[in-house]
Amino acid sequence: MAETQQKVSPSCGLLARFAEARSVTDKLFEIPLPEALYDRPIPERHRIVFYVGHIEAFDWNLLGSYAYGLKAFHPEFDKLFAFGIDPVDGGLPSDQPSDWPSLDKVHQYNSRVRQELDSRLRDESLTDKDGGLSQFGVYVNVAIEHRLMHAETLAYMLHQLPLGRKVHRPAANVPAAPIDARRMIEIPAGVATLGLPRSGSEFGWDNEFESNVVDVPAFAIDEYKVTNGEFLKFLRSGGYETRSLWSDSGWEWIKREGIGHPSFWVPYGGSWNYRTMFREVPLPLDWPAYVSHEEAEAYARWAGKQLPTEAQFHRAAYGTRYGEEADYPWGSSAPDKNRGNFDFWNWDPTPVQAYPAGRSSFGAAGLVGNGWEWTSTIFEPFEGFEPFPFYRGYSTNFFDGKHYVMKGGSSRTAACMLRRSFRNWFQSHYQYVYSGFRCASQ
Repeated sequence: MAETQQKVSPSCGLLARFAEARSVTDKLFEIPLPEALYDRPIPERHRIVFYVGHIEAFDWNLLGSYAYGLKAFHPEFDKLFAFGIDPVDGGLPSDQPSDWPSLDKVHQYNSRVRQELDSRLRDESLTDKDGGLSQFGVYVNVAIEHRLMHAETLAYMLHQLPLGRKVHRPAANVPAAPIDARRMIEIPAGVATLGLPRSGSEFGWDNEFESNVVDVPAFAIDEYKVTNGEFLKFLRSGGYETRSLWSDSGWEWIKREGIGHPSFWVPYGGSWNYRTMFREVPLPLDWPAYVSHEEAEAYARWAGKQLPTEAQFHRAAYGTRYGEEADYPWGSSAPDKNRGNFDFWNWDPTPVQAYPAGRSSFGAAGLVGNGWEWTSTIFEPFEGFEPFPFYRGYSTNFFDGKHYVMKGGSSRTAACMLRRSFRNWFQSHYQYVYSGFRCASQ
């Protein structure tokens, strides 16, 4: 039996991951009440019903149409559900629920997509003669990770859905160890290897190539992510009213939109509550503060520090005292429940000090999981970048100087995307993402 598994594991493992990823997104769409599936919880995004059809339409357009060259059976839906939106100029969508097809029709489309693809994927070789990924294996990896990305971005959206519009799930109870006084970790000068080598066999998105080595001067970085308790001090000190702490675009944004606190915080009786996915609780002071890039940057100025660069994050997270670089902050072992808050194990953040086994070689905690981390690095291509020919807009549409690199991962980030080279990005004003931050200083 073991020999048989070894022979078929590369392809079968990828198909099993595909099935598992489908299960993750299927369960997400069970959270909104049926009547809430036409809601728009985040004004800048599509209604939930779009995403019900989008993930399957993406699979069809990539695998069915592009890879297999199959004839479209519902070209209207292939186009309708093809692309999300990422408004950068303040424009908001104005469509109405009646503009969208019925759920029955969307589910019929989804079922047909899966039927057409699964009948072919079972016989597809996803590896090449050397045991690496075949080109079709790359396509399937793209489909899997695209789906898992939406498992996270959909969580952001469902988080904003009113509590009475969704079916509740139990929350995990993660005990916290005592937290040390706020301190910074000294990181010696060294190198950070960003990205992946194109000559390797590991899957990566187009913006992860080409691998490049950056010299990083010595710096200091916060031991933990900035907590809600620490961000509360910034708020109470008048941080949202102090012009000098904000960029021009950030100041214009908070004044135009009336931003005066993090999106996940709820005013309550002169104090603050926190909106978790399924309930409202008193503000957990030892959880990471989830904020926009503009808010993180303003806090860093208030603290007399700055956000780390992408290379500094890499150096702190993956560098070691012995010179080599690790796959994960804790070493080379695969992510597990003792290392951090990731891979869909929890719906919400946990205390920043909850996972001591996840510390980096230099002693920084929580660099992977429990919230992405904003960097000061604008999302741009590495030297040698080549867009995916089958998905040219994945990265290039966002090389616009308005998106910032995020590193690490959140509680809703799949384990496969915790790899060192993975890069996430969002606009600086976007408050809904599960992203915290820590500060750095030279």
